[in-house]
Amino acid sequence: MTTPKITLLRRDSHRRMPWKNGGGETVEIAVSPDGAGLADFDWRVSMATVATDGPFSVFPGIDRTLSILDGEGMTLFIEGRAPERLTQASEPLPFAADTPTSATLIDGTITDLNVMTRRGSHAHKVTRNIVGDHMELQLAADTTLLLCDDDRGLRIDDGDLSLALFAQDCAVMNGPRGRRIRLSGPARFFLIEITAI
Repeated sequence: MTTPKITLLRRDSHRRMPWKNGGGETVEIAVSPDGAGLADFDWRVSMATVATDGPFSVFPGIDRTLSILDGEGMTLFIEGRAPERLTQASEPLPFAADTPTSATLIDGTITDLNVMTRRGSHAHKVTRNIVGDHMELQLAADTTLLLCDDDRGLRIDDGDLSLALFAQDCAVMNGPRGRRIRLSGPARFFLIEITAI
């Protein structure tokens, strides 16, 4: 079976840029196509530090999933839905990025993980995982990203290549579906699966 292409994105290489609404700063981990801006990406994975209550940027035609990486969390007010309390213990929360949304912090500054895909052309799924000694992961999407959420380190082995990820490092794997890779810990990580529709 063909070996997947693996790109390692170290924490120090992530690109910093202002929020779309100017209310803060985001750290862009990965975007497709390469070099795409906020108006023309197919998918985007980023982190943001949120220090104050306020509205979210609106992204027409975009679906997003939000997770808490650090801090006590926040309560989201998504138009048409009951308030959602999002903490580090919560499952990643999917919602439409073009639905008016605001947030209030539970207790101080937080850092969140934001995954976005363009509706109608791409779809995504985000899961929070813990690997103890080791586990096997079968690639099931066009693009798979593993974001380490642990300073203890996450090791990826695919038979030909071995990589070590630490907190906020990310590995991007492009196909083939069905390929199995081995993960070793102990470590927490986010599995982000992105598929073209």
